[in-house]
Amino acid sequence: MLFSAHFKAKEIIIGPGENAQEDLQEALILMSEGDTLLIKSGYYLFEDGLSLDVDDVTVIGEGMNETVLDFKNQQSGAQGFLVTSNGVTLKDFAILDAKGDALKVIGSKGINMINLRTEWTGGPKSTNGAYGFYPVESEDVLIDGCVAIGASDAGIYVGQSKNIIVRNSIAQYNVAGIEIENSYYADVYNNLASHNTGGILIFDLPDLPQQGGHHIRVFDNKSVDNDTDNFAPEGNIVGEVPRGTGIIIMANSDVEVFNNVMSGNGTVNLSIVSYSDETDDPNYYPHPRRIQIHNNTYGPGGFDPDVETGDLAKALFEISEGNMPDIFWDGVVPVSQMIFGQPNEDKLKVDENSDVSFLTISPIKYMLGFSNPVRTEKKEFKGVINPLEPIVIDGI
Repeated sequence: MLFSAHFKAKEIIIGPGENAQEDLQEALILMSEGDTLLIKSGYYLFEDGLSLDVDDVTVIGEGMNETVLDFKNQQSGAQGFLVTSNGVTLKDFAILDAKGDALKVIGSKGINMINLRTEWTGGPKSTNGAYGFYPVESEDVLIDGCVAIGASDAGIYVGQSKNIIVRNSIAQYNVAGIEIENSYYADVYNNLASHNTGGILIFDLPDLPQQGGHHIRVFDNKSVDNDTDNFAPEGNIVGEVPRGTGIIIMANSDVEVFNNVMSGNGTVNLSIVSYSDETDDPNYYPHPRRIQIHNNTYGPGGFDPDVETGDLAKALFEISEGNMPDIFWDGVVPVSQMIFGQPNEDKLKVDENSDVSFLTISPIKYMLGFSNPVRTEKKEFKGVINPLEPIVIDGI
């Protein structure tokens, strides 16, 4: 382990070398609260995963293209870098070709991931790790200025967490570019999701300890040219996402989508759907509620629907008779959310320009077994937009 001659209080410096892996892991174990660990510029080839379980520390490199941690020869560990402590800042380095997830964070209160890169350098393959950035069961999560490439599930994923900000980041050539799942209070903004299978996913799934995802804002993003064939391993829920989807909202409540650019997505730019698989979970609510869509920009979409993957594109293509809409709502709702001319705050609100096309299935006809599409005038869905509150994380 190298302790720099220019040592500053509580700063540990690791440089490239034959024993870099052992030195780095030892430093991560021996850090104390308040310490900073600097990983110098260079290429580090590791055979084992790294782990950190010390609160209130900072681990920084000298740039996501300068400090490169390569796990292509990884023999042990389920991920490249595992963090299980609170108040951690990770900044300015890259994690390449991890055997499993690149950067996994479990149960952290206060995790900042800034200017990091995760990548599988062999291109999209089902043998790539599932997740690039993977914080779960955490609170006060910041992902800022990061790059995620090649994950076989989601490049940037936040699950079963609360108080989340994902911003200024790039997700490309993943199955899902950015995914917020079973989480509360999230802002996703100023990101680029392109050349994924699906750009941005807001999902809620059954049989998980935290359910009922709510209060998610998705704004000022570009979800464009998502054109990579789905390469998720068989059995993954994202394996049902068709190539060419811009934004999908599934079974969440209080979601506001605004000021985004969605274009070049061959199946559909924006879809709002219920969870359609059978589940025995009595606590799970499978329908979206209080979804607000407004002031977005839509470019070409639906020009190359992926009818071979999952049911969404196939059903959409059939009911639209090939005339794919900008926005699709599957219309599958409980009776309490049906439109009978009475106000219902659970209903979908759409307030877009008049040239934006919208397609849904009539709930009544759906219950009766018909699948005839109803190209609904948006005035039936338009209501007063009630903006959600911004997410605030202490110290950011």
